[in-house]
Amino acid sequence: MLFESMGLIDPIMRALNEEGYHTPTPIQAQAIQPILEGRDILGCAQTGTGKTAAFSLPLLQRLNEQPHAPGRRPIRALILTPTRELAIQIKESLDAYGRHLPLKNTVIFGGVGQQPQVMALRSGIDILVATPGRLLDLCQQGHVSLKNLEVFILDEADRMLDMGFIHDVRKVIAMLPQKRQSLFFSATMPAEIQALADKILTRPFKVEVAPPATTAETIQQSIYRCDKTEKKGLLVKIITEQNIDRALVFSRTKHGADRIAKDLNKAGIKAEAIHGNKSQNARQNALKNFKNSQTRMLVATDIAARGIDVDDLTHVINFDIPNVPETYVHRIGRTGRAGASGIAISLCEEEEVAYVRDIQKLTRIEIPVALGEAIAMGQKNNTHTRETQKPTDTKKKFNKFKFFRRKN
Repeated sequence: MLFESMGLIDPIMRALNEEGYHTPTPIQAQAIQPILEGRDILGCAQTGTGKTAAFSLPLLQRLNEQPHAPGRRPIRALILTPTRELAIQIKESLDAYGRHLPLKNTVIFGGVGQQPQVMALRSGIDILVATPGRLLDLCQQGHVSLKNLEVFILDEADRMLDMGFIHDVRKVIAMLPQKRQSLFFSATMPAEIQALADKILTRPFKVEVAPPATTAETIQQSIYRCDKTEKKGLLVKIITEQNIDRALVFSRTKHGADRIAKDLNKAGIKAEAIHGNKSQNARQNALKNFKNSQTRMLVATDIAARGIDVDDLTHVINFDIPNVPETYVHRIGRTGRAGASGIAISLCEEEEVAYVRDIQKLTRIEIPVALGEAIAMGQKNNTHTRETQKPTDTKKKFNKFKFFRRKN
């Protein structure tokens, strides 16, 4: 199937051709036509499968075919998303796909001054991309009216739940007109998100391009077991010995992200951290430097990383194993996107073995262990603990692997 056979109008087809897009991804092939028909959508797909285009293309076409009434443009579509980075990415996609259409969009998010956003809203827009907090703030101030809304899109619904935004999402939904088209897209479908979807979607068309919480087959996964104190040195060795030019490194905490970036820079590996305590300008500059390969390693927390879309990202490294298994799926989905190959490396200390088992249970695969003992699916934790294990044991294991032998 090609985009040209999907009934998309000429201005959108021209934009797609200019972007070099000719063949839709599976979720695009399944979702675009039902959305064009005005149906509600419940979409479950891995990150990197093309969800943004799946809803952006038919949204632009529907709004273009039903022009707004004369006068100031009302907000006719709302795309609600959890992070600033993802909101910016969606706006960029709308700008690209809609470059030949007379539609206007803007993006609003917290962490920056609101006045430029208010001015953009006052000029009149068709599509609003927003994060929940700033949207509610501007609604309460009277700068945003959703009474003319025709389409509501909730993107990364599961992340809204993970980040504690579900209460804000419900507040937003309560402000929307009853008669509207609603689209839900999520990488995983936890019970609470499913329950929310059941309440606000009307006879939705379900799109599922892969089983919930599975990882792409194109991603080569591996685990390196080590002591907590050896993670820093192991990370540097992996990056150096495998000649990794660029990687997204995940930390569980903001402080940890800063520390990892500092340690990498000390080792001569250019790195920057990105997390919620950074200013918006700092985050955008770090992302820009990473995309331009000026920075080799971008160290991120899960919240900050959602929405990072970097072409040809070959490696994702989990410095910390996530304690929520769905988060692992989100993380490694930053690589191996749209059918490309990728590599996901996880550093696992003894206390994180249980997290790995949860991940394996969810994804239904046993992740190969490149260093240390295998972590069998369903197996109980090893009887020996960190307290009884000799500090030199892991170092002895390292020397058994050719990867860690010093080159002559």
